[in-house]
Amino acid sequence: MDKIQLKHCPILKEAVIPLEASKSESNRAIIINALSGNQSEVYNLSNARDTQTMLRLIDSKDETLDVLDAGTTMRFLTAYTAVSNQTKTLTGTERMQERPIKILGKALKQLGSKVKYLNNSGYPPLSVSPIEEQKTGGLEIKGDVSSQYISALLMIAPSLPKGLILNIKGKIGSRPYIQMTLDMMKLFGIHHNWTNNRIEIKAQKYRDYPYVVESDWSGASYWYSFVALADQAKIKLLGLRQKSLQGDIAIVRIMNQLGVMSTFEDDGVVLQKIPHSKEAEFDFSDCPDLAQTVAVVCGIKHIDCRMTGLESLRIKETDRIKALKRELKKFKIKLKETEEGVWEIKSKYEVGHPEVEVETYEDHRMAMAFAPISTHQKITILNPEVVNKSYPSFWEHVSLATDR
Repeated sequence: MDKIQLKHCPILKEAVIPLEASKSESNRAIIINALSGNQSEVYNLSNARDTQTMLRLIDSKDETLDVLDAGTTMRFLTAYTAVSNQTKTLTGTERMQERPIKILGKALKQLGSKVKYLNNSGYPPLSVSPIEEQKTGGLEIKGDVSSQYISALLMIAPSLPKGLILNIKGKIGSRPYIQMTLDMMKLFGIHHNWTNNRIEIKAQKYRDYPYVVESDWSGASYWYSFVALADQAKIKLLGLRQKSLQGDIAIVRIMNQLGVMSTFEDDGVVLQKIPHSKEAEFDFSDCPDLAQTVAVVCGIKHIDCRMTGLESLRIKETDRIKALKRELKKFKIKLKETEEGVWEIKSKYEVGHPEVEVETYEDHRMAMAFAPISTHQKITILNPEVVNKSYPSFWEHVSLATDR
């Protein structure tokens, strides 16, 4: 299917959405369980392509591991290989081979792994050999590039003979994702000390723990967007917890300003419309995956929005800032950098805007962030299968609440 057409549907049907499980939790649970010798039961793993790719590769005996377009899988498996007993070559799609991994590769080299880049220095494909003798127990790593580098190193730290002291330089981006990693490791028996920008994990053993993966708050964000933009809506999302390990639970606070109230129940959360603010300001340093969703909502609702913390968006599945600018422009919405690191949304969107085809740039979040515009007009999403990366049942779920 090369495109999907969404009808104009201003009033949503009252629906119960059985969200996919969290890809972020699933991928961490798979790595942690493998490091513990696969002695635990992990329940409710995500059906997302990234997670299924991780499952397929984690115990693979193949010399080459093809992660496709799964960035988390690439980074976590690169570090995991360094404490395994096999040399592996890790590769992926053309876009994956454009996404840097030099910072993680350098850290693994300092620990004692042999890391070789097979095409371009600092980028996949790369060959990784196990650490035979740990050269250092301390590393410095930049905090504002990708939290996945940090999480990858933290998860292998207990398996290192000297443990690991990680000194994070500068501002820490996506801090909740690092905290999620540490909280999950704690459930599996691993103790840590995090003081200021210093994280210490001593050599120790993972224990078994029956882990149940929560539903995905990133996936929930698109339903918040649908409710915010619809004229009338009441949606229940199953499997979400009010006390969550996931940083993207920030969408509850953000969308409270943008017109959505959250009511938690035993089995999930109910979303309903409330009045919205005329202006808003958000820092996405801790939750960059929510930025596209929020930008679309603010543009369509004519909410003047000031956004910071978008730096990491340039090295995602696509350059998300460039992609957002191009696609928002089709709706007479501007995303403009008014000063370094500060982006503002200004909108001239009008009722009766003609039907638009939205490019997705091989990025699942572009497809899902723009889909809720169907509450205001007809819209066509190109290459809709990109949602399989994180939320394969998305279009099926959309049909539960709309006339698609």
